[in-house]
Amino acid sequence: MRHKAEMSGMAFDDSGLDRAGHLRADHDAIARLWADPGARVMPVWRGKPLFAPDGAGLGWIAPDHPALRDGAAPPVFLGLSEGGARFCLDLSNWKPQGQDMPAQAFFDPSEQTHPDLPDGHVFAELRGRMMLLGARDAELAATARAITGWHASHRFCAACGAASEVVQAGWQRRCPECGVAHFPRTDPVVIMLVTQGNATLLGRSPGWPEGMYSCLAGFMEPGETMEAAVRREVFEETGVSVGAVGYVASQPWPFPASLMLGCRGVALDRTITLDPAELEDAVWVSRERLAEIFAGSDARIRPPRRGAIAGALLRRWLADRLD
Repeated sequence: MRHKAEMSGMAFDDSGLDRAGHLRADHDAIARLWADPGARVMPVWRGKPLFAPDGAGLGWIAPDHPALRDGAAPPVFLGLSEGGARFCLDLSNWKPQGQDMPAQAFFDPSEQTHPDLPDGHVFAELRGRMMLLGARDAELAATARAITGWHASHRFCAACGAASEVVQAGWQRRCPECGVAHFPRTDPVVIMLVTQGNATLLGRSPGWPEGMYSCLAGFMEPGETMEAAVRREVFEETGVSVGAVGYVASQPWPFPASLMLGCRGVALDRTITLDPAELEDAVWVSRERLAEIFAGSDARIRPPRRGAIAGALLRRWLADRLD
């Protein structure tokens, strides 16, 4: 059976996970779930989930596993899945000895092995393995990566500066000094397939790997509609004016905490005036050339990454299935 992600072209599709938010404030219920024999924990190290060997999915372990002693924060309750509760735990306090450390690059290919974890289990970049996961594991991995990243970067109260505490089974931080509650953030990002006739607009950001182009994208601003954000971002980056805008689909993108709002927009012109601070290059690509790009036969542009919404939008347009 094919994964839902394979059929939609996007990783992190909704899997129907029961997040059981009503249990988060019930300390006794969470403790019972943690102690249940069916409970499993996903360790995360510096944003990398644990993976089992041979493409078997995530490396779930029992709550009493000795490797979890290196936890950097209390566990986070992710929800209820088949067989029991699912948690994640940040192990970023652990320091690998004699292993490659994460590279400061667009994509980190390094993998880390914990001495207390089973052979073949590795901490690895989620972007490189997201399409190997079933829908449920993919949703859980995306949630774990985003929530552990939020805790790591929001340890202090934004109102008074005091160290905040983890509450609500990991879904809030509360300041013990001023009482302010802080909630995990999700940043809305518009990503748009801009077309005019038989051509679509692709851009390339500085520092991207050679040959990588994608749909234009940008963060929404406060007080801005989705449609206005599409028009503003395209014009700021390329000087191209956009008229009609429509919504297509969304995708959680936990790198670190975005929600990609996939849109389509109709360009009013094709004249490109680049903002070099935003884009290194932009180009109009015909349907015929896009087919060559997906086939891997274009000399300049490589195929889009599998699993990301940009590639899914382009595939739908190529197949005339965008509506």
